[in-house]
Amino acid sequence: MDQDGLDKKRQRLVDLMRQVAKGDQTALKEVFELTNSKLFGICLRISKDREIAEDVLQEVYIKIWRRAGRFDRDKSSPITWLSTIARNSAIDAMRRKVLPSVTDDILSDFPDRAPLSDKLIEDAQMRARIEDCIDELDSRHQDCIQRAFFDGLSYSQVAKQVDTPLNTIKGWMRRAFLSLRECLDA
Repeated sequence: MDQDGLDKKRQRLVDLMRQVAKGDQTALKEVFELTNSKLFGICLRISKDREIAEDVLQEVYIKIWRRAGRFDRDKSSPITWLSTIARNSAIDAMRRKVLPSVTDDILSDFPDRAPLSDKLIEDAQMRARIEDCIDELDSRHQDCIQRAFFDGLSYSQVAKQVDTPLNTIKGWMRRAFLSLRECLDA
């Protein structure tokens, strides 16, 4: 597809996202039709399981429906924003899939589960709070946090992957941390 065609498709998605933010279900259906194969591919690549990827994709479009008003075309392209939601949702699903079996194994070694379960609840609540705060970051900051702390990349590796100067990445990370601290302290 030529650049003009890409620009038209991008603008169409921007327009559709505005309509979705206003509660237009038909616009959400069109967003789905335009993006589901790409977003499903992201979910499948991360989950490596078709059934999980399908479940995650449903979650993704629910999040898109609920968060469409947060999309800012000046911060990222619509497909980048949508892909970030898909990637983060798939990673979260994989964490949920792994966590119960590990937790059950650990808990079986303890006769009194009450103190540990309280700690697990507190940890889960803190994790959810952190995830909510990360979701409030702009997509560039979310992407950098994801790559550095969840994918385990160094700042210089992140800079290379996103084709951005290292000092810019460091600045983004610093601002992201400050925003996270403010959000968590609120």
